Amino acid sequence: MDVSAWFYPVLFLTGIAAGFVDSIAGGGGLLTLPVLLSAGLSPQDALATNKLQATFGSGSATWHFARAGLVRVSDVVPGIICAAVGATAGTLLVRQVDPAILRVAIPWMLIAIAVYLLARPEIGSEPRPPRLASPAFHVAFGLLIGFYDGVFGPGTGTFWAMAYVLVLGFSLTKATAHTKLMNFSSNVASLTVFALAGNVLWLPGAVMGVGQALGARLGSRAVIKRGAKIIRPIFLIIVLAIAMKLLWDFRNS
Repeated sequence: MDVSAWFYPVLFLTGIAAGFVDSIAGGGGLLTLPVLLSAGLSPQDALATNKLQATFGSGSATWHFARAGLVRVSDVVPGIICAAVGATAGTLLVRQVDPAILRVAIPWMLIAIAVYLLARPEIGSEPRPPRLASPAFHVAFGLLIGFYDGVFGPGTGTFWAMAYVLVLGFSLTKATAHTKLMNFSSNVASLTVFALAGNVLWLPGAVMGVGQALGARLGSRAVIKRGAKIIRPIFLIIVLAIAMKLLWDFRNS
């Protein structure tokens, strides 16, 4: 399908806003998916095109975090591979999995995470001893969260960030940096599956993706400069916004 020429500036500006928010706390899809659907895309094409533009944002954020020394790709190769494998499997099986249980359970899990962060404001402010070895962590959570991202998606960044903080003992800043690398891996895997199925609209996705890359650059710089002071409030807002949207969608489905 064709997207009206006048709509491309909207896609670009939405990409900037989503990239900024997503690089800090995730949840950029709350902005991008409704805009893609309002452009007239079918739900499946919107999901596929959203993966394309999200790949720009997660890739840009990862590059800036890596330059700042917050993440080293060589340290997390098992996670990159397993997140890609999990996301590929989830994307291939998405039509065979009933997401009804996820629509009910995930919002309450996100709300529980928000309540926990509010009750424990010191969590993520400083590094802590890990509770699991890094390779085992990345294999287990890469497959699990990657699969979830391929099947359902909302809250993926939240689950990665909290896993890094609670299991590997990362600070919230370092966890955010690693989360974007894992997001990038699963985004590329899902995008590949969607592209092979012919669901990606390349030009609209690329225009929004350029905006994503710019927004992610601004957001990642804010994280590098201000750390948990900017991550925590935006993180809490995004987590609750995703939870409320999922509950609203379930109520009206």
